[in-house]
Amino acid sequence: MGRIRTAFVKRIAEKLMIIHKDKFTTNFDENKQKVAEKTDVSTKKLRNLIAGYITKKVKISED
Repeated sequence: MGRIRTAFVKRIAEKLMIIHKDKFTTNFDENKQKVAEKTDVSTKKLRNLIAGYITKKVKISED
C-alpha cells in the first residue's frame, strides 16, 4: 500500500501543474527546486511532498 497524501499537498501540486505544466519533469531534484521557487512553503518536508507528488503525476501522464 502506498502513502496517503493530504488534500493540501494535492491541491498545491495540482495548481502548480496547471499554471506551470511545461516546467516540471520526471526528475525529483529539479521539481524540488522549482517548487521552492514557485511557492512559499515553510518546511523542507512539505516542499518534498509536493515535489514528489508532481513527479509521480508527470511520470503517469507520460505513460
